[in-house]
Amino acid sequence: MEVTGTRVQLPAGVEGGFEVYVNGVQQREGADFVRQGDVLAFTRRLAHEGRLGFWRWTSLFFGVAGTYRKHDSVDIVYESGGRRIVRTGLPIEPPEPIDDEEG
Repeated sequence: MEVTGTRVQLPAGVEGGFEVYVNGVQQREGADFVRQGDVLAFTRRLAHEGRLGFWRWTSLFFGVAGTYRKHDSVDIVYESGGRRIVRTGLPIEPPEPIDDEEG
């Protein structure tokens, strides 16, 4: 499976089974992501929109323009201490370059 380098740090306390959602759609381990220790590595690029600058925010406020940047949300559902915990909007780390050279 090709992993693009888009990574998401798992919250502390995530041990065994857990569910992962991207933009509300459940993801499958092995098909959509792989677990590498306490990090999830995804097979596709994910991105947060980032902060809006003054002029973009002003244009949105006055209805001059919209914003159509990509904004993915990664959520995880897991159990800890007998309680079901939902963590939303986990930080997405920038993609790491994939080294295609061997040797």
